[in-house]
Amino acid sequence: MSNSTSILEDLLRAMPDLRPQIYFKSSLTALSHAMEDQVLAGTDRPVVIANFQRERFYRQEAHRYLRISERTDQVYVLAAPETDFANRSDRYETIAFDATDALTQEWHLIVVGPRYASCLLCRERQVVDSFTDFPVLHAPDQARRFEGIWTFDRPTVCKAAELLLDRILIYRPELRDKLAQAKSSVTSKRQSGFNNVDPGPFAERLVTYLQAGQYKLLKAYRSIAAQERKERLVNSITSAIRRSLNPHEIFNVAVQELGQALQASRCLVYRCKATDTSVMIQHEYLGEGVDSLVGQEWNLDINPLFQLAVQAQERMYVEDAQTDVWIVNDQEVVPRLPTSSNGTSLVNHWQIAAWLMVPVIHQNRLLGIVEVHHREGLYEWTDANLELIEAIATQIGVALIQAEAYANLEDLNQQLEALDRTRSNLIAITGHELRTPLSTIQICLESLASEPDMDLELRQVMLMSALSDAERMRKLIQDFLTLSQLESGRIEWHLEPLPIRECVDLALSSLRARQLHSELPEIITQVSSELPLIRTDGEWLVEVLSKLLDNACKFTEPTGQVTIQAHLNGRQMLEVTVSDTGRGIEPNRLETVFDRFYQEEGALRRSTGGTGLGLAICRQIVTGLGGRIWAESEGKDRGSQFHLTLPIIQGDLDGNAVKATKEKRKVSRVKG
Repeated sequence: MSNSTSILEDLLRAMPDLRPQIYFKSSLTALSHAMEDQVLAGTDRPVVIANFQRERFYRQEAHRYLRISERTDQVYVLAAPETDFANRSDRYETIAFDATDALTQEWHLIVVGPRYASCLLCRERQVVDSFTDFPVLHAPDQARRFEGIWTFDRPTVCKAAELLLDRILIYRPELRDKLAQAKSSVTSKRQSGFNNVDPGPFAERLVTYLQAGQYKLLKAYRSIAAQERKERLVNSITSAIRRSLNPHEIFNVAVQELGQALQASRCLVYRCKATDTSVMIQHEYLGEGVDSLVGQEWNLDINPLFQLAVQAQERMYVEDAQTDVWIVNDQEVVPRLPTSSNGTSLVNHWQIAAWLMVPVIHQNRLLGIVEVHHREGLYEWTDANLELIEAIATQIGVALIQAEAYANLEDLNQQLEALDRTRSNLIAITGHELRTPLSTIQICLESLASEPDMDLELRQVMLMSALSDAERMRKLIQDFLTLSQLESGRIEWHLEPLPIRECVDLALSSLRARQLHSELPEIITQVSSELPLIRTDGEWLVEVLSKLLDNACKFTEPTGQVTIQAHLNGRQMLEVTVSDTGRGIEPNRLETVFDRFYQEEGALRRSTGGTGLGLAICRQIVTGLGGRIWAESEGKDRGSQFHLTLPIIQGDLDGNAVKATKEKRKVSRVKG
């Protein structure tokens, strides 16, 4: 149940001579309390109606209405419920109105007694931002503004009371008799003229709120002034960061602004690590009458303030550095200071009386130091100054981290692009490579199930199609699992001495077994059996060779050639090359082909099939075996060559392998 009618608008329509005024929240609070005090101090039994807009505002005044209910039984409190506020008849009547009711935007307090009557009827106005002309959704409490009527005119008060009592009846029809009694009392007391109201409580309340407001205003001005100085400096550093990611430029701005704000004798900002013994000073603010440290080697290894700041990872300061015992952060420290070339202490040589050191920390890592020196002794480091310097140090830390991040930005962008490409390809491949064979298997099985009298030959075709696509799915899932294991490092390599010719033969046998019913291009093997043994995992190497041969045959016409060769590459590696006369690779994609899910024709427009994981798996395996793999091609339709290197057994190289390199390699041609 809701009502969008405004009580204030209804009153202004009924009494057009009334002129509303603007009130601030603090003024309404003062007037409301004064009206309530009149009830508490009097002996009348008035009708009291209060609308608090929302439950949270009512809860702040609930205790006052318990006291008011002791003076009269005609008390009505309205609010929009937020937690447990509801329609109740207890010490006084509570009316929970709908959140869409116009009452949620209004503040009402009406008191109608035999000897006096007063009325406060207001509607809240939205605070509008002067720059954007948009409403401020969460304006400060004291900045809330209301438009309405405050009066002692009895006819006006009684009319407002009647309007509110009618609204209460809509929400609490069970109070009809009590509301009729209240309305009758209000109507009978309506008469022209003002009441004999004591203005004292109203004046006292308003003066109290005015004085409290002035005190808060002065306190706010002082706080704003201090905050403005801090924000100006922080904004200067932030602006420097936005203009440039060059740490030197940012340090220059920071050291000058901070030194001027603190009226320091000297201010330093420098980069360093916790293990550094000294730094070269480059950025300095210099006051009058002190020598510059720019270009000087600044000792850190026996600087007590630096050691304490690094150890505690927090600011350290001393108010009088000229004494033999320092009070550092309220604790006594016996300093051990380095001396200058003439034997004087550095605090004397560089005229340091008060000394502050703030470390620039990021994730427990020291990035640099902010130092402030004063030449006058017993300088008091105030909380405001310390907070200001720490804020600057934080901004400097942000600048340094951003500069480091910017240096790696291009690499990060490439990684993100690769990740996005991987995600897109994964979705496409999963949708295509899994859905297509699943659809075929489903159709074949449904046909077999629904047609038991199917021709035996056709039944065999259906079964073979289902088995073929099931194998295709198995291979896809196996490639996913294999790559996942390789990339996560969960593979255990079983390295042993093996002849490369044996691994090549096994890979060729595997290829022919898989392509038994397919026409393959001519495969030429140029691998000598007298090459040195390699140290490898035979099972994984055969997997690599099988995938490379399978790739070469896939992209080469049956009339073309695929050649596999092996020869020494230096004294430590054996190089195996799988070349073909097929489709070839564009020069700018020679490295990309090893990316996960890379497809030469795109994931959804392929005539050759596959998952795009084969070469990625090959690279992971070859790298794990201690070798390297790469591709070469002169361009599209000009064939391609895939090279991989594998470590050889050194003892075998000095024996049979030397002899093998002098002999003509045996060439066997195998027609696929």
